[in-house]
Amino acid sequence: MRAVPVVRAVVALAVVATSLFVALTMSPRLGLDLRGGTQIVLQASSTDTVEANAEATDRALSVLRNRIDALGVSDPTVTRSGENRIIIELPGVQDPSEAAEVIGRTAQLTFHPVVSAEAQGDLEEGQRRLVDEDGLPLVIGSSVMTGEGVGDAAGLTDPSQGTGWFVTVDFRDAGAQAWRTLTAEAACAVSGDPQRRIAIVLDDEVISSPQVDPSVACGVGMTGSSTQITGRFTAEQAQDLAVLIKGGALPVPVEVIEQRTVGPTLGADAIDASIRAAVIGLILTGLFITLVYRVVGFLATLALAGYALISYAFLVLLGATLTLPGLAGFVLAIGMAIDANVLVFERAREEFASVPPQRRTARGGLAGALKTGFDKAWTAIIDTNVTTLLAAGLLFGLASGPVRGFGVTLSVGVVASMVSALIVARVLTEWAVRRSFVRGRPRVSGLAGNGRLRRWLAASGPDLMRRSRIWLGISAAIVMVSVAGIVVRGLNLGVEFTGGRLLTFSTSQAITADQAREAVSEAGFPRAVVQTSSPTGGAAETISVRTEELTNAQALTIEQSLARVGGEVSKETDELIGPSLGDELRTKALIALGAAILAQMLYLAVRFRWTFGIAAAVTMFHDVLVVVGVFAWLGKPIDGVFLAAALTVIGLSVNDTVVVFDRVREMRRARPGASFASVVNSAVLQTVPRTINTGLGAMFILAALTVLGGDSLTDFALALLIGLVVGTASSVFTAAPLAIALERFWPDRPDHTPEATDQDQRSERRPVTRTSVDPYAHVPSGRET
Repeated sequence: MRAVPVVRAVVALAVVATSLFVALTMSPRLGLDLRGGTQIVLQASSTDTVEANAEATDRALSVLRNRIDALGVSDPTVTRSGENRIIIELPGVQDPSEAAEVIGRTAQLTFHPVVSAEAQGDLEEGQRRLVDEDGLPLVIGSSVMTGEGVGDAAGLTDPSQGTGWFVTVDFRDAGAQAWRTLTAEAACAVSGDPQRRIAIVLDDEVISSPQVDPSVACGVGMTGSSTQITGRFTAEQAQDLAVLIKGGALPVPVEVIEQRTVGPTLGADAIDASIRAAVIGLILTGLFITLVYRVVGFLATLALAGYALISYAFLVLLGATLTLPGLAGFVLAIGMAIDANVLVFERAREEFASVPPQRRTARGGLAGALKTGFDKAWTAIIDTNVTTLLAAGLLFGLASGPVRGFGVTLSVGVVASMVSALIVARVLTEWAVRRSFVRGRPRVSGLAGNGRLRRWLAASGPDLMRRSRIWLGISAAIVMVSVAGIVVRGLNLGVEFTGGRLLTFSTSQAITADQAREAVSEAGFPRAVVQTSSPTGGAAETISVRTEELTNAQALTIEQSLARVGGEVSKETDELIGPSLGDELRTKALIALGAAILAQMLYLAVRFRWTFGIAAAVTMFHDVLVVVGVFAWLGKPIDGVFLAAALTVIGLSVNDTVVVFDRVREMRRARPGASFASVVNSAVLQTVPRTINTGLGAMFILAALTVLGGDSLTDFALALLIGLVVGTASSVFTAAPLAIALERFWPDRPDHTPEATDQDQRSERRPVTRTSVDPYAHVPSGRET
């Protein structure tokens, strides 16, 4: 048996050493919301001739990549999402106007003969009247060549020839022949005649209309596979024209359905705030756990630091993108990671309390109790982590943008926390309790004694479930207040769910809310929702402007108008969500919440009983509804980040419920003749210390995030903090009474009749003699020697 701890120690050492190596040698991949930049999401649309399938979208992606490469952005990424969406990330790009203008060109690039420069007159078939690059009228004929014939284009200069900047265009085989035909006809017109020009058209806009060089002979055209477009180009104009020509034709039209811009200072502030919150939360959690569990608590804190290292290395090794919600999830998981250790230590305390006094300092006293604690807590740990993974998986599958990063980090955090608690912490604590100094002083270990709260609960704890109907009535009243908030105040849906544009600015000079609204109104948007805030409590320094769909030029107009009253203006965030995407995200959010509750219910129904599953599902819905109601009363935004918080609340809520139900299942096997209500009451009382200790550990982290997280994380942490408090209470006062109510009508066994409830449970509350074998954990109750 000694081989198992040795193997476990080797595994723990290998995991920590590997994590340390990865953390020191590799850097994390930060999302744009942390390092600053712009993300643009395009959606391809089908036409009469082309279907917007994966193949066509991939061809469009290649064209867009050429356009983006020509912009000179450092480390851009272009990926396809689903069948017909393209996600473009441009680090460091704070003004998306130019990028969106170049990237968003959707129509076919075409080359046309110029018919005339008349502003009026009849048009023949195939002709169109446009304006050239100088704004002058131009009549063009039918297209002779498309962008498919273009191989490459570049803006160049040759000082030796003194020609300034020009654009070279390289043609593919078919394109070279079409260009020769087009220039051969244009060369027959005299110099200065509009018909000697060739119009290059993109998106129904003439981007260039050069005149064929006089050296080109009529009917012969320009030979070779390349040509030059000369003119009075600046360096920027030549490069832009080359980008448009090289980018050429998109096989399918695309439209911008989402655009996000985050300033670099905001991301840096969020990272600093999260690090401070993580450090402070970790210190507070560590002090609390050490105070409660002494030596094993201190070693669990060391393992908790190891968890942070393992989790971070896992994320880096996977190449996962760390986003702002993901960073918050990483910090939150630190508080949740202590849950497994608390479960183990509480079970070990129960086991050690049953050891005869004369054997408590023996070699197997503390060690045996701790080993049994790990063995008995195993199923509860698995159940609580599986339910959290279900919520994280739904976030990753149904959410979008940075919120998906929260699902990734939460999943990684769950896996890392299990490694930390069940391997690293186990190695450290088992080693400690075998030392003679600790073994001879059980109280130093932290596993001796049940504590005042546990002793009081065991001796004269309240009969909570006797008032189960009252608790259900109170829960129903809380739900009604929450619904009233939703009905009376309404939901402040973010632009993610409604569509529109949300701009956030910071000003160098403090301005009042009325000044900000007046400035936005003068810019032409009197109906925009303008909100202001100030960290000093005085005049506003941060301004958010929310409108319906807004172009980049209009957004710039608002920024300039605010600058006239607020001095220097910096854009902190810029979110643009198309109405169709907003509807889709809103639908996905509802599906995610419903699927999360259903998945948790089914899992608990399989692991426990269907009545338990329904009780847990109703409790989860109750908890989410309360959080939504509080946000409605406070007027806080309901957006994608709130969705991440809501799904996490479901995971937090069900964790406590699982622990209670897990103890109910165990006690029902040990007390088959007891009424169900008395069993539930005993289970609730026995799990109260674990609930309090775990809840406080997570609350330290969330409180630190709420206070220190800044505007980016405060609402997220607040939703989780409310959910944690409500979820902790509802596991006792909603889930347990619901399970009792359901068992009254659908008892598990014939002896559990509806009558065996309140009256019988008072006579059942007496000490229970332990059996020699625990039927639930399938491990001996005797001590290890």
